Amino acid sequence: MQSMNKTGKTFHVQPFTVERGKIKEFAMAIGDDNPIYYDVEKAKEQGFRDIPIPPTFPTVMEMWSGLDFETLIRELDLDPLMVLHGEQEYEYLEDICAGDEITCTAKVISHVEKRRMTFITIENRFSRDGKIVLIARSNIIERNQ
Repeated sequence: MQSMNKTGKTFHVQPFTVERGKIKEFAMAIGDDNPIYYDVEKAKEQGFRDIPIPPTFPTVMEMWSGLDFETLIRELDLDPLMVLHGEQEYEYLEDICAGDEITCTAKVISHVEKRRMTFITIENRFSRDGKIVLIARSNIIERNQ
């Protein structure tokens, strides 16, 4: 059964402020003991404005903005029992640090049906002061019956 093509669908996303405490929690959760995620002075010694986010922290930013997996499943009308997170990539254009006010636009940029699977790519463009600082792309795979 073919589903309706969702290319172009956009999602409601909330703006948010990156917080030092959330960066620290995330670094602790993934076992990263790099001092730049815990100590502002260490981060500044390495050339950052403040404590930077770890490379995979955008997943947390997506959740803060309202793009958690449950919301995506519901908004894309997918069967959660048939869904797999296929791939994730981050393209950093600038550093993101604690204190940054971030906005996000999220959009389905690709919806392809192949044999018994549907592949959906979502692109999130994160901005600070109107300038894109990060592009995150995730692929969701739904097995069709």
